[in-house]
Amino acid sequence: MLLFAGFRTIVDRLHAELARQGHPDARPAHGFALQAIGVRGASASEVGRRLGVSKQAAGKTVDRLEALGYVRREDDPADARRKIVHLTPRGLDVLNRSAAIFEEIRAEWAAALGPQRVRDLEGDLRTMVPAAFFRLDVAGWFGG
Repeated sequence: MLLFAGFRTIVDRLHAELARQGHPDARPAHGFALQAIGVRGASASEVGRRLGVSKQAAGKTVDRLEALGYVRREDDPADARRKIVHLTPRGLDVLNRSAAIFEEIRAEWAAALGPQRVRDLEGDLRTMVPAAFFRLDVAGWFGG
């Protein structure tokens, strides 16, 4: 429970700061989806596979991200039946701000606990977390 509470503390602080910085509608699920889309873009099916959710669930998340101005859909030049989802400048902005905020929070933890203890904790978690978990399939925990 303490690990989850630590994670939740970080995520809550991150989203409060994102709201302050101009992204009040950003949600944790959005961040996972934006990461799944990536700088190269992805189809809704690819997003679903990367998140471990159905194509339909991924499509609904992409619809919401598009409505918020974080992504845009474009025709796939290789397949006219398919759309590729790309990050917009606003989508890149929220990802960049998220990364910077995470680094600030990590620095605060390092200042409070000591840099080596934080590195050790990260190393221990890498040891204990199965490699298969590094799919981004936690989006369902946070809602869309």
